[in-house]
Amino acid sequence: MDDELSAEDLLRLNVLMAQDVKAVRLDEGNLTLHALTPQGEASMPLHPTCREDRYLRLVREFLSGHALGSPGGYPVHLTRWTRHGQLASPDLGKLLLTGEPEAVTAVVYAPGLTDEIAEYAWWAMPSIEHARLMLRREAVAQGRMGKVLAEFLIEHLPFLQDEHLAIIDTVAVLLASGAVDATGRETIWKRGKRANSHYVAFLEIEPLALPLPRPARADLDHWHAPLARLADAGNACASLLLEALSSQGQTFLATFAEIFDRPETQEVVSRSLNATGRRFAPPAGTDMAAAAQNLAGVLPGLAAEAAAIIALGQASETITAPVFARSTAIGSLMRRKIEPLLAPLLQHVHALLTPRA
Repeated sequence: MDDELSAEDLLRLNVLMAQDVKAVRLDEGNLTLHALTPQGEASMPLHPTCREDRYLRLVREFLSGHALGSPGGYPVHLTRWTRHGQLASPDLGKLLLTGEPEAVTAVVYAPGLTDEIAEYAWWAMPSIEHARLMLRREAVAQGRMGKVLAEFLIEHLPFLQDEHLAIIDTVAVLLASGAVDATGRETIWKRGKRANSHYVAFLEIEPLALPLPRPARADLDHWHAPLARLADAGNACASLLLEALSSQGQTFLATFAEIFDRPETQEVVSRSLNATGRRFAPPAGTDMAAAAQNLAGVLPGLAAEAAAIIALGQASETITAPVFARSTAIGSLMRRKIEPLLAPLLQHVHALLTPRA
């Protein structure tokens, strides 16, 4: 009887798989098979007739043979495609019947993932990585699972702790998905006080709609009319300066300054710089030097701000590239190395945050 499924397990597996099973997962620690059916979750204790690891393999071979017609188990060649999103099965749901974690991951990566299949995959193997991947699919983000996955990621963001790149990518997926309501966005934003990497994706994805906005610069009322006249006349520098002095502009700039008060990783620095350059980039073909000169000539009290707008529009990861190309430093060592390179840009930021006397 060695290396065979027990008669009891074989009978129960055949009965189970004759039903409309949606997904299967194996609890290797407790030697229990769990199945998701339209009636809910069913559990089946296993009765090994040989070594436990070998027996679990026999169970998976049975499941794969039933679901895929592959008696040798989950096809090994599919594993190579899984993480490249190259799996194009006409029925992804069948993979969820194999009890193979790699098969679940293949489903999660698949471009044809639907909201319904995402629900079954989530039951089979919930994780931060899977939630992040599935929310990238519009069908899932806009479906019933969108809110479920978004709430899970928001709740589990603190578990990422010092994994700053994972925090940035998770927040980026949450914002891009459209599955996060205003309360959720504020919850994520407030966590930036503890780890400012939470802010980076907001600067990248929602630079004009940041949560909990600051007031406009105190002297905006004084400058608004003349800047608006220049902007209406086609002065791009004036348009960008009006945005910078507005509530959202001041929130963006203050957040940028807060990030660079204590950036933890090179990725935080690079992505924040790139986001700022995009936020203040002039329209294609614009002669910003001429626009800034014109603005300063008409409104000499804003000459420093005009220069700041040009500098911010040129911000990018190339500023710190000379250091990052030679060093993998993070934390305080990284900050010391890049401080001389960032000091001029931060002076421009503070010029835009400081009202004219």
